[in-house]
Amino acid sequence: MNIPLRPLAVTLVALAAVATLLGRAQAGDDEYFPPVTDKLTLQECGSCHLAFPPSMLPAASWKRMMGELHDHFGDDASVDADTAAAITRYLVRNAGDAPGHGSKLLRGLKPGEAPLRITELPKWVREHREVPKADWTRKDVGSKANCTACHIDAAKGYFEDD
Repeated sequence: MNIPLRPLAVTLVALAAVATLLGRAQAGDDEYFPPVTDKLTLQECGSCHLAFPPSMLPAASWKRMMGELHDHFGDDASVDADTAAAITRYLVRNAGDAPGHGSKLLRGLKPGEAPLRITELPKWVREHREVPKADWTRKDVGSKANCTACHIDAAKGYFEDD
């Protein structure tokens, strides 16, 4: 059997790329959170910080946060009512406790809890307990909310250790 090498090489490279992508997505059970795909949410939330994947918090948290934009962690992040309603719908529909999402990051939360900080979730705290306190205040990190400082693909939904 005489198989031309060039098409075989191209096929093998393509298969390796697919396997890498699928393997990475599969690892996402704990470390992959579908990123924000809504343009309005990306525009409004992502203009100041990483537009955090909605599945990282329960719906009650997103409702609470969107209702308190006048004091969004010390800043006024207010938007008009229609924009707030549209973003809230998107976040709630894709929240970690929404049907079909089942975010492992929410493990340990009591029913009805509505935390505002992802960094205070029990699983987040466990996963980051070995990070030295000094690392959080480094100039290139700044705070626990700056996921992209350590997780370079956070904007794509990947939060594995880099």
